[in-house]
Amino acid sequence: MKLLYFAWVRERIGKAEEEIAIPAGIETVSDLIAWLAARDEGGARAFNEPEVIRAAIDRTHASHDMPLAGAQEVAFFPPMTGG
Repeated sequence: MKLLYFAWVRERIGKAEEEIAIPAGIETVSDLIAWLAARDEGGARAFNEPEVIRAAIDRTHASHDMPLAGAQEVAFFPPMTGG
């Protein structure tokens, strides 16, 4: 699966994208966020407040309880503001 990181999520992770094999038991966006947060220091910084992270599965906005089954790409980004 391809993961994409945007804005300060990318800065904290330290890369714009990566390809991963999802570990067994990771079934939802929330599960993936928790796994990424526990994986390393950059993930811990990027996902320390998971409730503010927005996600998209295959370029469609997704809630944290959305299943990952069949997904090719998951993107993570901070809340968007207008102005």
